Amino acid sequence: MPKQNNRKNEHVSLSEKFYEQGQSSFEEIRFVHHSFPGIDVKDVDLSIQLAGLHFDVPFFINAMSGGSRWTGKVNEKLAIIARETGLAIATGSVSAALKDPEQEGTFKIVRETNPNGLVFANLGAGHGLENAKKVVDLLQADAMQVHINAPQEIVMPEGDREFANWIENLRSIVEGLDVPVIAKEVGFGMSRETVQLLESIGVQLIDISGKGGTNFAQIENYRRKEAKMDDFESWGQTTVESLLEAQEAVQQAQIIASGGIRRPMEIVKALALGASLSGLSSQFMHMALEDVDQTIETVQAWKAELKSVMTLLGAKTVQDLNKTDLIISGDAAQWCTARNIEIQKYASRS
Repeated sequence: MPKQNNRKNEHVSLSEKFYEQGQSSFEEIRFVHHSFPGIDVKDVDLSIQLAGLHFDVPFFINAMSGGSRWTGKVNEKLAIIARETGLAIATGSVSAALKDPEQEGTFKIVRETNPNGLVFANLGAGHGLENAKKVVDLLQADAMQVHINAPQEIVMPEGDREFANWIENLRSIVEGLDVPVIAKEVGFGMSRETVQLLESIGVQLIDISGKGGTNFAQIENYRRKEAKMDDFESWGQTTVESLLEAQEAVQQAQIIASGGIRRPMEIVKALALGASLSGLSSQFMHMALEDVDQTIETVQAWKAELKSVMTLLGAKTVQDLNKTDLIISGDAAQWCTARNIEIQKYASRS
């Protein structure tokens, strides 16, 4: 098996191996309960608009898979789930297909299986505009994710060691592509300074992707045969910390939340912390590997649960969740103190 294909298989299998070790940061967020919702369940609208794209619900299947025969089959399962539930779906990094055209089918299967759905292509920040155009064309993609993964590359035995051109690569993609561009971390979170930098080059969609879900430092460290880099496994900010950071900086961009989000309540909490959309990766991978039909049923149940939670919060729309009252505690509160983020303002927004 070619080395690249083997790495893609390892990423998926190790993500599943470490699935149970995921730890949500959303336990540190509580809603203030007000006894009179003031709306009916039927009043709730889950749909949103981002960068000209319409989403029926405020969550989607985030980037994970492709680049080998097995991960291509995983992508097909995920695409079936997306097609049957109306969810948007992102592929894993299509760089594998650029290096080995024989792997194109492991990504194209997403569009072939889900011809009318929203499909996002994915490439690393080490790629420029020309490659971004190629993968958008390959998938007939509706948006382009550019993943930013410096810690993963550092720990990865065969990873990149040159990062100086990343921001200019991203700028060229934002300016040169005809589809929306999503700047996406891969589980290490973002700071307010990063959000400001991304906005300064014109990025309109920012996936802060914090700690709590798939830990690529852990995965790459496991793959290392020697010179282990254990300290990097705790690197970065949680999803909650990253959302709080983003709210201190964001001006025009829309924030996407991912990283350890596994349940409808966590989706709602992320939206209440300023995200416009939530992405789930390891949770969908885990469910799809077990049972595609059951996953489809689960997604439909999640939609109903989202409406129930939003009803209790008196939120008719996703945007209304920004008016809900939140109590922030634990490590997230300590982080805010250190970073001079006022958390009391979240507790009395309604």
